[in-house]
Amino acid sequence: MPVDKHGPERRSVTLEFELPGTPEEVWRAIATGPGISSWFVPSEVEEWQGGKVAFHLGPGMESTGEVTAFEPPRRFAYVEPGWSGEAPPLGTEFVIQAQAGGTCVVRLVHSLFTSSAEWDDELGSMETGWGPFFVVLRLYLSHFAGQPGVSIRPTGQFAGSGEEAWAMLTEKLGLAGATPGERCEAPAGRAPVLAGKVERIGQHLNHREVTLVLDRPAPGLALIGTYSWGGVVRAAVSLYFYGDAAGQVAAREQKAWDAWMAEHFAAPGGMTAPG
Repeated sequence: MPVDKHGPERRSVTLEFELPGTPEEVWRAIATGPGISSWFVPSEVEEWQGGKVAFHLGPGMESTGEVTAFEPPRRFAYVEPGWSGEAPPLGTEFVIQAQAGGTCVVRLVHSLFTSSAEWDDELGSMETGWGPFFVVLRLYLSHFAGQPGVSIRPTGQFAGSGEEAWAMLTEKLGLAGATPGERCEAPAGRAPVLAGKVERIGQHLNHREVTLVLDRPAPGLALIGTYSWGGVVRAAVSLYFYGDAAGQVAAREQKAWDAWMAEHFAAPGGMTAPG
């Protein structure tokens, strides 16, 4: 998407999306640690201006920052100084506006505080990067709003192309040729238990994903895909479980999926890669 320039020292991209729920429900999902963990990655938020934020993106991969605005249930903002190597700080702002019919429109603005165009491609690609997770967020608010959620994200690497990785991942999980609305199930004995209705299939230049509403191994959501980052093709299975037993289910499934990734998507040296 195009990058907007605001004077000599700020560049930004803006996304808008509609979500079900009241402003208070949407706020809890996007501006608190438990809420963000229920649809994105395990996260912590200190709920005041000047508080800390932390997003655990995978083994050895963490982005931290500081809350710059905390105005429930309307505006939440933070800045991440080390979000991408030597890039300048990245500012993120969410603004929630209530709509008729029990929905909200959320405006998300990412800002880089620099005059350089060096990071414009990364900034502009955030629309496709956020897109699959916003689908998970919409499904979370539609089916599981307010329930405690726990997520896991087993990941691995693939030596071939993105197309080959996607074909292998979907074939082994019983998702090859899947279409939205169809119920799919991983073949017994070939993968950890996984079954549910396909909500969305997404295919882009550098990543592909399928989103499921799960009924097995427990009620929840799944975002399964392949992507390229840093010249490496990776596979990732993001699983979100809800309800009082979510933590127990996640701990059990983490072991099964880590072993499966080590067998099928192992990095050089036989270890699964950070995702």
